[in-house]
Amino acid sequence: QVQPVESGGGLVQAGGSLRLSCAASGLTFNSVTVAWFRQAPGKEREFVAAISWSGSSTKYADSVKGRFTISRDNTKNTLYLQMNSLKPEDTAVYYCAAAPVSTVVTSTPNNYRYWGQGTQVTVSS
Repeated sequence: QVQPVESGGGLVQAGGSLRLSCAASGLTFNSVTVAWFRQAPGKEREFVAAISWSGSSTKYADSVKGRFTISRDNTKNTLYLQMNSLKPEDTAVYYCAAAPVSTVVTSTPNNYRYWGQGTQVTVSS
């Protein structure tokens, strides 16, 4: 069974940084498109960033461009999200998602089949 597992969330002050990690078992993680989504209380889940299997192609939500960086280490079967200059509006549960195959990099949730349980990120003002 495929199960991505996120880690690295926590409480940070505005302007600070966090790095999220996502490790996956039961999946050839290094051959599929993966992404980060987030969901704030009372809001719908929204796309944050995605990366191709090779790491050569990335996509970001406008709200995080220039502040967040998605990357992957295929030797460790791990996905990362480096978050800098955090703002209170970045507060959310962050989810790792993996597509079933190597697809084009996309922000559409339905293209991702495997989802983690999420990790909470809280940014205080």
